[in-house]
Amino acid sequence: MLKKSVTVLAPAKLNLSLDVVGTMPNGYHDLDMVMQTIDLYEKITLRRSEGLNLTLPGSFVPVNDKNTAIKAALAFFHYTGLLAGVDMTIYKRVPVRAGMAGGSADAAGVLVGLNDLYDAHLSISELCAIGAGIGADVPFALLGGTCRVRGVGDLMKALPPCPECWFVVAMPSVGVSTPEAFARYDTMGSPVHPDCEAQEQAVRSGDLAAVCAAAGNALEHCSGAEETPAICAVLREHGALTAQMTGSGAAVFGVFDDEDKARAALAALKPGYKQCYLCRPTRGGPRVTVRRPLKK
Repeated sequence: MLKKSVTVLAPAKLNLSLDVVGTMPNGYHDLDMVMQTIDLYEKITLRRSEGLNLTLPGSFVPVNDKNTAIKAALAFFHYTGLLAGVDMTIYKRVPVRAGMAGGSADAAGVLVGLNDLYDAHLSISELCAIGAGIGADVPFALLGGTCRVRGVGDLMKALPPCPECWFVVAMPSVGVSTPEAFARYDTMGSPVHPDCEAQEQAVRSGDLAAVCAAAGNALEHCSGAEETPAICAVLREHGALTAQMTGSGAAVFGVFDDEDKARAALAALKPGYKQCYLCRPTRGGPRVTVRRPLKK
């Protein structure tokens, strides 16, 4: 069936742990992380076209050649050799400069959507190879679920699903620049170094308390996000098993084993923060939810 358009849902991610374990010869930081996709989605609609266009309704994210969605489309057409185009509309729900990989989700969603729209039949390995050239988090954004991720995001190991839980996520009023966060880390270091191996084993054994006990983010101390401690305090006061920043910031989340406690925490945070979410862990990356046939 030739398709006129497809719609894709691409999930955001949280870092259940993030450690900086060294510096690579190329100057990039060597990371060790456990990453988790959640049911907060970017909605991406792709339509057959002769050109290449991107629309971001209601978003202040710039539409230019640096946008990950445009990079993904160009990389897909280059790899496949298809002489085609696409009109892309992305309804952004994931906060920007949050450490939740919204841009990577966009790129992953575009790759998955174009693969389906044009029946290119690329494997997930091929999509990940394309994605790695777009951004460090794109391969994980394609795979989704629960993963141990190392290096600069290029070494991934799929784990069993995260134990059942609820995440309450709050975005502070000011975002964090990833390069600036790592630059501050180089200057300040961090007193926090989570045990990612212990967390992986806790995920494997389905022990949520142990997952949370091994959590932590080495970038949180030097993020410069002033609201993080206050948000973490509210989350813990309402029963979060752990609370921390995700990625390079600035979003903060708590992990709950009780939905009522999670909803109470969400209600406590909403008056002070416009972007607050109650989320669950998901078991995969972007998925096509709507296919519209091309009329003959």
